[in-house]
Amino acid sequence: MIITVFGATGQVGRFVVSQALALGYKVRAFGRNVSDLIDHDLNHDALTAIQGYVFDANDVRNAISGADAVISVLGGNMDGSDKTRSLGMKNIIAQMELTGVKRIVTLGGMGILNADEPEEGLLIEQTGYPEAYLAVGKEHLLAYQSLAASALDWTFICSPDILNKMGTGQYITAANYAPKPNHYQIAAGDLAHCMIACIREQQYLKQRVGISRL
Repeated sequence: MIITVFGATGQVGRFVVSQALALGYKVRAFGRNVSDLIDHDLNHDALTAIQGYVFDANDVRNAISGADAVISVLGGNMDGSDKTRSLGMKNIIAQMELTGVKRIVTLGGMGILNADEPEEGLLIEQTGYPEAYLAVGKEHLLAYQSLAASALDWTFICSPDILNKMGTGQYITAANYAPKPNHYQIAAGDLAHCMIACIREQQYLKQRVGISRL
């Protein structure tokens, strides 16, 4: 299997790359500064580092063409000013549709999950939602809306606070809602494990996924 990883040099992206390689997959690691990715730990014959710009159609299309699946862990400013998550996702979707690649698992925030009562809308729409997360949450919402409107087989992982830790395997998920119990934290390694599992096992197709450490 060939997986293209956008945001491969970030906190979660490096775990995605290392875990996918350990499973025997071929990984195309896409980023603006991928030279740091080719270090002693990740130097691997099955790893191709691709330097590119997520807003550039040709760069993205070349990285995706011939892949079996895409994982996007794109980051950006917390104030949402750089539009990497929303416009970057629109470009990834467009190039996937052009190249015929259907499967994508992407990472966003838990504000895009449903509130406890469906008629109440999303968590980000609720009174009292933390103001510090509103701007970035709106970027995640735009990315989700683009995926939902596409013909792709998408999964949107809605993460709480990410701990820069190895995975433990001790986490819980739920479709479209926050899981119960919800500790509002998840290890970066467990996020990577969940995203790869969604591809391997064809889980949560066209669904959002709540996740929490146990």
